[in-house]
Amino acid sequence: MQKETIHTTNAPAVVAAYSQAIRVGEFIYTAGQIALDPASGNLISGDVAAQTERVIRNLQAVLEAAGSSLDHVVKTTVFLQDLAHFKTMNEVYGRFFTQKPPARTTIQAAALPLGALVEIETVAIVAES
Repeated sequence: MQKETIHTTNAPAVVAAYSQAIRVGEFIYTAGQIALDPASGNLISGDVAAQTERVIRNLQAVLEAAGSSLDHVVKTTVFLQDLAHFKTMNEVYGRFFTQKPPARTTIQAAALPLGALVEIETVAIVAES
């Protein structure tokens, strides 16, 4: 199977040697997203709730560009700067993943890019046409 690189201007531009997402067959693997504003490329201000919402909206844009959606996410990995933020992150996360939420792993990371409070990556399947 061939790898297809996914790119959208509706999510933050990549800043290193990686792709926003890769599609292989019916699977889409997104890069980890932090709470970057797609227009400015800057980390948004705000608490973990605001950052989690921005992260998921960034992921949503990438998934849509790949022919999928949040409803088709099968696995997420959440990296938190501090596990004390788990409850707040989970409340925001739960507003986006309401029906059949994906499998999830949550990890406390020693540090995240640009001092972000949360980073999330996903694995999704292509939406049925």
